[in-house]
Order: sequence, then C-alpha cells, then structure tokens
Amino acid sequence: MASAQDELVFLPLGGLGEIGMNAALYGFGPEANRQWILVDCGMGFGGEDHLPGIDLVYPDLRFIEEERHNLLGIFITHAHEDHIGALVEMWPRLCAPVYATRFAIGLLETRRLSEANAPKVDLNEIAPGQRIKLGPFEIEYVPVAHSIPESNAMAIRTPHGLVVHTGDWKIDATPYLGSLTSEESFRALGDEGVLALVCDSTNVVRDGTSPSEADVARNLAVLIKDAPQRVAITTFASNVARIRSIAEAARECGREVVVVGRAMDRVVDVAKECGYLEGLPEFRTPETFGYLPRDKVVAVLTGSQGEPRAALARIAQDEHPDLALSQGDRVIFSSRTIPGNEKAVGTIVNSLIEQGVEVITDRTELVHVSGHPRRGELAQMYQWTRPRIAIPAHGEPLHLAEHAKFARAQGVPEVVKAKNGTMVRLAPGGAEIVDTLPAGRLYKDGNLVTNAAERAVPERRKLAFAGIVTAAIAIEEDGELAGDPIIDAMGLPEKTRQGEVILELVATVVEDTLDGLSKAKRRDAEAVENAVQRAIRAKVNEVWGKKPACHVLVIEV
Repeated sequence: MASAQDELVFLPLGGLGEIGMNAALYGFGPEANRQWILVDCGMGFGGEDHLPGIDLVYPDLRFIEEERHNLLGIFITHAHEDHIGALVEMWPRLCAPVYATRFAIGLLETRRLSEANAPKVDLNEIAPGQRIKLGPFEIEYVPVAHSIPESNAMAIRTPHGLVVHTGDWKIDATPYLGSLTSEESFRALGDEGVLALVCDSTNVVRDGTSPSEADVARNLAVLIKDAPQRVAITTFASNVARIRSIAEAARECGREVVVVGRAMDRVVDVAKECGYLEGLPEFRTPETFGYLPRDKVVAVLTGSQGEPRAALARIAQDEHPDLALSQGDRVIFSSRTIPGNEKAVGTIVNSLIEQGVEVITDRTELVHVSGHPRRGELAQMYQWTRPRIAIPAHGEPLHLAEHAKFARAQGVPEVVKAKNGTMVRLAPGGAEIVDTLPAGRLYKDGNLVTNAAERAVPERRKLAFAGIVTAAIAIEEDGELAGDPIIDAMGLPEKTRQGEVILELVATVVEDTLDGLSKAKRRDAEAVENAVQRAIRAKVNEVWGKKPACHVLVIEV
C-alpha cells in the first residue's frame, strides 16, 4: 500500500529530444527515499562533423549513479544498440541486476567478450510475457513486433497505478519472424486501467500504417531471383527476420549466403543459438565469396549507414581482402539511411555505380520497412490502452511535439512534454513536471569516457576549422633571446593571395613582437606567451581571414 508521501515519478535521462541513448527511470516512494528501476541503457553515435574523434555517445547517468543504492534493477526492452549499447560501459557505475530476454543477453555477452577488460555484468534472463516483482514495482514483459527478435513493452505496475512503457514497436500482422503486437494484450492493459503511456514517437510524422516485413521478404526474393550476377545486400545486422528472409530466398534460387562483417557474425551466432535460423543451410565465410559462381551467391553485409570501416565501404573502395564487385552485380540497401548519414551512404552508392554495379535502395523498391509505428498504428495503441496520461518518448523535439498534439487529438486527458532531465510526477494528483535534474552526454573518446563539457572536442573542432600555429621561444635570464624562435603550423594554407609564405609572415611577426618587448617583459614567460599568441592570431587573421589555435612555449635558459 502507498503512504501519503509516496509518489510515482518518471525521469528520462536519454532518448527524449534525440533518437538514441534511451535510458528512462521510474521512481516510487517519498521524495527523500525513492526506489528506482532503469529501463534501457543505450548509446548514440558520434560524427566527425560535430564530434571529431568520438565514435560513441552515452547518456549521463550521474543522478542514478548517486542513487544506485536505491536502484533495484535495469530492464532491457530489446537488443538494439540505442537501448543496450551503453550498458557494458556504464554498469560498473550502477551495479544493479540486469533483466533481459535470452537474445538480448546473448548479444550483450558476445559484445562484452569482444571488448578488453569489459566487466562481468549481472545478467538475468526473463521470458517475453513474464512478470517480476522488485520492491514497489511489478514489471511485465509484453511482446511487441519490431525489427529485432524478442522486443517487449514494459507494463510497470505500482501502488499508484499502471504505466505502459512501449519501447520500440509497430503493428505487423506478418512480421516474418518474432512477436506480434497483440491487440488482446494491450486491450487487457487498457481494461485494467493505464495511468500513463510512455510511447515511441519515431514515425509520428508519417500517416497510415507501416508495410509488413513479409512484404519486404517477397520483394527481396524477386530481386534476388532476377539478378543476373552477384547480389550483395546490406542491412542492419540486428534484423534477424531480414537475414532469414534473404537466406530463404537465396536457397530457393540455388544461391549460397556469405555473411560479412563482425557485427553480422555476432548477431548470426546468437540468432542460431536462439533457434531463429533453424532449417537454413550453413552460411559461408567471406573467403569463399570469390570462388562461388557469380550467379550462385548472395552476400549479406554490414555498412548500410556508410560506416567507413564496415564491409560495404571497403568493398566500394576496392579495399576488402575477400570481396570485390564488378559490372553487372547488384547491391541492395535493405535499410533506411539514418539522418546524418546521408553523405557517407551517398559516397558509397556513387562509388559502386561508377564501377558499373547496380544499386537498389528504398527510394525505388520496397526493400526496407521501419520497426516503428506510423500515425495509424499509434491511434490503435491509444484506442487499446486508453491512458490518462501520455508522455511522448523516443524522438527528436519535432517528433515529441507532433506526438503531444496527436495524443491530445486522441482524447488523452493529460499530455506531458518531457525531455531528458525533467522529472514528471505521475501520481498522486495530476501529472506535472516537478524537478529538473542533471542529464547530458558522455563521450567514448578512445579508451576513455569523458564529459561533454570537457575541452577536448571543442578544441578539435577549432583545430579542424582553423589549424594550429606553434612557437617555441628560448629566453636567457637577462631577457635576451637564446636563438631564433622555432615556428611550425598545421592546417594553414601555404601562401596568401599575394603569394607570400604564411609561415614566413608568422616568423616575422613573432620576431617583431619580441623586439618590441622590454628585457624586463621578456623575463615574464606568461607575458611573452600572451603577446606572441595575440600577434600570431592577428596576423594570420589579417592574411587568411581565420584565427588559428596558437600554442606558444617559452623556455627560460
């Protein structure tokens, strides 16, 4: 039973205001002593344009790190990287038991074993449809259709009511492999009484309903059958249904399947262990590709998002050790380009076309469907569950705003537009934002995890934009120079419009600046550094129009 001081709160730390880095807290109890569960612990991807040198981005979980003595458990809705990708890195900071289905645990373990010094995570298997009680929470895994096996919504029961956290889902009567989003299950939750629906917003701007995975499978089978030579298909490695449909189509055409890419290998291994690829011929390894007849092979590749180190990018640049494509071959992008990856994908497409390879994408053929609900599917979810409160989740600000309007149009009495770091009290009383707590991003920078506020990334952006000039100056005790300054630069043009060498102009301005300082000033290393820095930046800006980073080292001898 709940006491008068007990509150049920929702606190997203990732995934609201962005697509990726999903991490959502639910808390129950009095303000000074709440117990918590965390739903998902995902990552996002860096980009060279905005985050040079950063491959992965994690949610900042400092709030729950400080409260980890009250963290009862971590619940994983499904095994996509934007829901599990931060777990291995962040788990030592939380040290709470993790609950996930067999497939998700398999991928987490394979990933952990592939990383040096990765911690042993406390993983606990839970079956779709199973319930588990932890403190004031009872969590039920409710199977849903999505683009990866064993996806689940969470029905979170508390003394103050039932919250449905949908995770990623869609309605697909013929998903080819995996679960259905059951009208009966969600209607039953609605009949029980849903206090709040925290729901996927990814495709809220799209009308109608999503095509079925089975439709894609039929079309891929035709494209494979009609291909005159080799077929290479790139798709999200986690889409086991897609991999299976490609393999079945290949078998019907007498083609063998070659799987290429480490991420694809990991998923295939786990899918086999879980029985999702039963009855198919064994997949072949990459080194067999060149020995198979051109009309008897289908390669399934990583690299659908233009990742420079993935298999398809290396093939497009003719740099793959085992695979090459040539005129008359067919490449199918059985994927959707994630916003931000268009340029990288376009580079690969153009390179393949220049080699005479036919490229097919979702612009012209039904070769991919999303795993997220369009407006027609969202309307059905609201009809089934009939929540008192709606909180749009899993989306950028546009998606969340559109979803909020959509939920109001469905007749939901209370709609809360939350974002990362906003604590929403769901009960007792009306839903409202009651606090704002630390939330942000952490960067995986090489082997380190750093705070987004650190200087390294902004400095790299500056270096990429305007380069750097370095100057080393040796000064004797009496203020005399102990030799000519050493000047070097990186990232600057060689010459001005007038043909003057920029490095020579910099050397001259450094000498003039030092000559203009008194011997007393020269004995002040900090004063020398500041004067030379200002002079260099001003001179380069004068002749180039940009101010470089500048590093001046003064050595007293």
